Order: sequence, then C-alpha cells, then structure tokens
Amino acid sequence: MATHPKQLHPPSTPWRGVADLGVPEFEALRLVLRGGSVVDWRRLEFRDANEVDAFLGLNLFDLEDAKDERRLRAILGQAVDYLRTAFGYRVADPVARPEDLRTLFLLASGAAEPQRYRRIACVVLKVMHVIHHLEARELLFRTPIREVDLAERVHRRVMSEAERMRSLGLPVMEFAGNRKTRPSLVTKLLAKRESVAAQVYDRVRYRVVTERPDQVASVVWYLTQALFPFNFAVPGQTQNSLVRFADLVASHPDAARIAAALQLPLDLERRHDPASPRNEFSGRDYKVLNFVVDLPVRIDDLIPPLDPMGEELGRVVFSLVEFQVMDHETARRNEEGDSSHERYKRRQLKRVLRRLSRGLVVPRKAR
Repeated sequence: MATHPKQLHPPSTPWRGVADLGVPEFEALRLVLRGGSVVDWRRLEFRDANEVDAFLGLNLFDLEDAKDERRLRAILGQAVDYLRTAFGYRVADPVARPEDLRTLFLLASGAAEPQRYRRIACVVLKVMHVIHHLEARELLFRTPIREVDLAERVHRRVMSEAERMRSLGLPVMEFAGNRKTRPSLVTKLLAKRESVAAQVYDRVRYRVVTERPDQVASVVWYLTQALFPFNFAVPGQTQNSLVRFADLVASHPDAARIAAALQLPLDLERRHDPASPRNEFSGRDYKVLNFVVDLPVRIDDLIPPLDPMGEELGRVVFSLVEFQVMDHETARRNEEGDSSHERYKRRQLKRVLRRLSRGLVVPRKAR
C-alpha cells in the first residue's frame, strides 16, 4: 500500500530522561497523563520553525507538499470565518492569512512578533483542531476502507516505531499490540453503563513495558514526538494510577522554574483530576497508565487524483488507539491475585450476566 512520503519519525528525535525535559515537554506530557484537552491550553510552546515542522509531520502534514499546504489553509479559512461569523472576532491578516503557515504556530507560542497576536492565534488554532478532526471523520465515513484494513495500517505504523525504539536502545522490555475479539467487544459494551452503542476506545491497543518506573514518563513523552501528536490524546480517556505529574516536576533539577512556567497550577491534579476514574473491574492494587489517542492515518492511495473529496476533506483520517504503559515490576504485580486479568474478566462477566438478566422472568418450558 502507498504511504505518505513525509518522514514520520525524524532520526533526530532524542531519548530524554525527565531531568532533560523543559517546559514544552512537560506540557505535552501532562496533557497525556491527565487526559486533558489542548483546547483548554492558553498558549503553545513551539520555539522555532523546525519544531513546528516536526509537529505537523506527526499530524501527517508536509508544508512542502502543495496539497497539504492548501488543505491547512482551507482549514484556517474555515476557522477564521467561524470566529468572525459566530463571535464577531476581528482576526488580523497576519493570523488569518500568514505568508508562512508555521508563523501561526509561532505566534500562538509567543515566539514570533507581534506578541499582541498570540491570543487570537491560539483561538484560531483551537478551532482549526476541531474542524480538522470533524472533516477527517467525515472523510473516513466516505472512504471505502474496512475497519480491519485501517487497523492494519495503524498496526504497521506503530510496530515500525516499536522496532525503531528497540534499535535505538530505548529502555522498553515489551511493546506488543492486539485487537479486541468480537466476544470481548460484546462483553465490554454490555458491561458499560452507557448505551450499548457507546464508543469502544480500545479496539486496537498496545502494551508498553519499561525496565524501571522512572522511565515510564520519558517513554510516553518520546511517543508524543515519534508516533502520535500530543494534541490528539483523547480527553477524559486517561486512567493514571502510576505517574503523578507533581512528582515528575519535583524530580527535575530546576523544579521551581518549571512549576512557575506551567500554564496550569502544579497542584491541579490533586484539586481536580479530569482523568477517567479507575476501571471498576480492576483489582484494588492494579496500577497502570492507560490513555487513548486518535492516531492520524494517510489514505492518499484510496482517493483518486481527480476526486474533489481530497481537496474538500483532505487525505488524513483518524483511528482510535489505546496505549497501556507500565514498568516491568508493576506489570508483574498486576498479574497476581485480585489484579490479574482472569479476575478482571470474571468480575466483568458477572456484571454482564446480572445486567442481562435483570427484570426478566425466565419462561417455563412448553409441555
């Protein structure tokens, strides 16, 4: 199958321990650890055009590709029109029609002049984020690709990065993926308190096991630089009983400066944690960092060159992918006693049976 020519995993992507992270890295990491939303951010943290290029590459956009640039400008135009129409915003030309699209991201980061455009640039990018997501969903509905084929594309991309991480010597003992079976999907939906048609976020899931606990956060940050863009971490779908953000910051040699520069208060997670509650079927001592991302996928080969849909909706769709990250010792303890997967499934099936039979009277057999 055809792939997008853009280099998705820049060879320069470094491995960094927590002590080597700066404010931009902590902000991206915090978004994943909390299950927060980039729409709530007050600024971006890009320092130069190269960082913007790397970020757009993870979103599968290449500004050297004329089609990609036109697509981004079309999304920008829609966002500006929405803000002007819905709220009467006066969006200045340097933001609405930048000569270089990367300037928009640098303005939103306070890394480009004039500084007075930072807030409106942030607002515009937030709306662009939502419009791109909506139209990518519509594109997926209108494209003849089976779910299993989309999952296969995702799997190849993820496992390619897993092999690359091993070749670079990153401290990952296990990186494995699978897809939920049909019976597992039925059980999960029946166990959910929401409608049976509710979204299943972990049809495709990957388990990543590090050597030590202090490497978990660094591996997650690495993944936001090499595999998925942090802006598409799914809000409210993080379960984190493993890594405390405040502890990460406290372990940094320059903790006071990092804490003071963060967009949100350091104790926010303690006061109000938006992450999803612990899975009710998990054991009391079960610990994990579990999060979901909308992974961008290029489908150029499925759109004929002259099909106007490519100009209208682009060539990027999304696929929900779950990541489960923990260290080796935690993974071992999670398979013992009440925390084991066998006990988890037993509790889940018990809930399903109770829900299915509630209020029903089993009829007697006909004589």
